[in-house]
Amino acid sequence: MISEELLQKVLKELMKNGGEYAEVFVEKKDSFSAQLEDQKIEKLIKGTDSGVGLRLIFKGKTFYGYTNSFFHKDLLELASLVRKAAKEDLLEEDISLQKASADITHPYRIHPTGVSTERKINLIRIMDRVAREYSSSIKQVLVIYRESIQNVRIANSEEQIADDHRVYTLALVQVVAAEDGVIQTGYEPVGGLIGFEIFEKNPPEEIASKAASRAVMMLKAPRAPAGRMPVVISSEAGGTMIHEAIGHGLEADLALQGLSVYSGRIGQQVASPVVTVIDDATILNKRGSFSFDDEGTPAQKTILVEKGILINYMYDRLYAIKDNKTSTGNGRRQSYKHRPIPRMTNTMVAPGPHSPEKIINSVQKGLFVKKMGGGQVNTINGDFVFEVQEGYLIKNGGIDTPVRGAILTGNGPEVLRSIEMVGTDLGFGIGTCGKDGQGVPVADALPTLLIPDMVVGGEIK
Repeated sequence: MISEELLQKVLKELMKNGGEYAEVFVEKKDSFSAQLEDQKIEKLIKGTDSGVGLRLIFKGKTFYGYTNSFFHKDLLELASLVRKAAKEDLLEEDISLQKASADITHPYRIHPTGVSTERKINLIRIMDRVAREYSSSIKQVLVIYRESIQNVRIANSEEQIADDHRVYTLALVQVVAAEDGVIQTGYEPVGGLIGFEIFEKNPPEEIASKAASRAVMMLKAPRAPAGRMPVVISSEAGGTMIHEAIGHGLEADLALQGLSVYSGRIGQQVASPVVTVIDDATILNKRGSFSFDDEGTPAQKTILVEKGILINYMYDRLYAIKDNKTSTGNGRRQSYKHRPIPRMTNTMVAPGPHSPEKIINSVQKGLFVKKMGGGQVNTINGDFVFEVQEGYLIKNGGIDTPVRGAILTGNGPEVLRSIEMVGTDLGFGIGTCGKDGQGVPVADALPTLLIPDMVVGGEIK
């Protein structure tokens, strides 16, 4: 990592011609991944990437440069190049950095780098074997193990310096089952800002069995019926819908540019009074957590929607400056090669007062979504489409037969306003969220929800 003395010199050079804000982002990332497919180790990759990103905000615009060099001369030259975007020609001022202390840290017990490669390969071989042995209908199995050790140091013109050590561990199983011309997939990931001990609570056999059983069960399931009906979304489904249907629309860059259905709606009712939406990077060991964001702002819990009322957006420093706000700790970037932008961390609907059983019992006929698949949303108007990876019919207040091929379509604000019941439970999903060509680790979560009237795509009878 770069010394504080050099960071001060680089920041001073960046600010020579003025600007509202300047920042130095230093990163060293060690990564390892193993991929097993068709019972063979197809990929085994280990590497280190490190570098420095320099940013200057001048009159509401971002100017950015990065380098792999840590030499004093190269960093000052890059700073001089970036600062030429500013034209105020202010007097030079010294910058004295103060070390920021983290409000929260994320403990790990078994550092992945201390685990042998043989043990990691054995882990994915176990998952492959268990998935294949589950049924003769299993035709393909893909297993991936991945770890990333990221050390960052961020210094800025507000005279703050922050260090963060991030340990990410992830594994996933994807299976393809086929029988009588029907093909179904099952997918199960686990991961977080946590060490190798994650597999103590999530045994590899269990991960593989969940993926395999989901695919095999759906082979025999009839196609889901099409039409409007009540939909109960389980806490086990993951928070994909909340991530897409409202999360992106509350990122300040989209909201302030008028590219969100939630633009200009602070203080307005945007969801049912039983709905509260939170983005929280402080939750221990979740995939979207950290001690500091990628601008050096401490991790925060931000209430976005409270009892249906929109009260805040997710801000990075640039859009906080533009909107005369303070950053909510949502400035994130993929690496030192990328400028930070407003991004979600761990986004969720807060638990409510209803037991999951009571929610299901309240529906005479509808769809129960146990696991969501992929989806997409138009942030400008809020329209979305989501696949259901595992779904069941609800009959007479109970979960009945599984159905396949269900698709949920609708409008985010309309669906959020229509939610009638919110469960006491909460279940998390994980992923890597893409935006503006960057991917960052995130988690999302939902309690069990009742949406009384929703369009379900499936088989028309």
